Amino acid sequence: MKKINPPFRADHVGSLLRPAELLTLRNSWKLGQISAEELRAAEDKAIAETVKKVESIGMQSITDGEFRRDYFHLDFLKQLDGISVTGGIASNPNAKVAEDGFTPPKLSVTGKIAHGKDIQVADFNYLKSVTTQTPKVSIPSPTMAHFRGGRKSIDISAYPDMDEFFHDLSQAYRIELDHLYQNGCRYIQLDDTNLAYLCDPKMREAAQERGEDPNELPRTYAALINSVIDGRPDDLTIGIHLCRGNYRSTWFAEGGYEPVAEVLFNDLNVDAYFLEYDDERSGDFAPLRFVPNNKVVVLGIVSSKVATLETANELTTRINEAAKYMPLDNMCLSPQCGFSSTSHGNNLTHDDQWRKLELVVNVANEVWK
Repeated sequence: MKKINPPFRADHVGSLLRPAELLTLRNSWKLGQISAEELRAAEDKAIAETVKKVESIGMQSITDGEFRRDYFHLDFLKQLDGISVTGGIASNPNAKVAEDGFTPPKLSVTGKIAHGKDIQVADFNYLKSVTTQTPKVSIPSPTMAHFRGGRKSIDISAYPDMDEFFHDLSQAYRIELDHLYQNGCRYIQLDDTNLAYLCDPKMREAAQERGEDPNELPRTYAALINSVIDGRPDDLTIGIHLCRGNYRSTWFAEGGYEPVAEVLFNDLNVDAYFLEYDDERSGDFAPLRFVPNNKVVVLGIVSSKVATLETANELTTRINEAAKYMPLDNMCLSPQCGFSSTSHGNNLTHDDQWRKLELVVNVANEVWK
């Protein structure tokens, strides 16, 4: 059986609601009114304060709340050589979708992908310096550089051969993970919307229209992720979080894990799975029957999208339902996603967020003693 530590019985996905003053300062920085150094100093202060709060409620898994990012994936990916991001503009500050006047950010591969510089190392080192618990780094899964646009979003002159694209992407990620490990990082989470999107019939159809085989893509993505993480040191825990969309409490996909379950749990060589299970959109627990005994599932049954607080009884009942399909000993508990996958945050308050994290800790302590 996989040793659970990390992930922890009470864990969380990563992003937290930004303090209002930090959002104001980030906007000032974008307008050129303050320097990058001034913004970073404010981020440092906010992260240190939030880490203390997370530790005080009993969480052992500590992130920087992704306070230095606008988007959970783009801020990382655009720092790789060869990747460009355009869009992400809203004509109306409350816009969530195209109909409201929102242009979603678009990622393109415009040249050869390479790891030109460390991306998360300095952020990790700061986090490590302000926590007494286990610092966790969450980064976008490498699949995020492919699924949305597929072949059409990858420059044909840079990559006439897709095998070379996947090789270069994998190599860039391997270097980043290696540098994080060298700096003391022992807990890394890959955030992946694509494997969850492939549970949705409409998303599968859209992939087909882009010329992809939705039955083959999970295997392609498992091979890509494995090429990044295989051969890692024994003391480095790699988790993957599957998400169906979380921008400002919205969602983009639905459907249970059945279409990807066998590949997800058996071909993908991660240690742990953070799975959304907060409502009926994620289906039932039956796909957990495919989870092998050496892997851990972190049940995301507390919603980070709505303010309503779940009850301890509701959560315990659902954990016991999941335990019909895999051992209780191989499970942990968390919110279904982060509270702020983008800097805009979800539709709940900071108090709501803390109450939910406290509930996760209390229920985990009760269930697993």
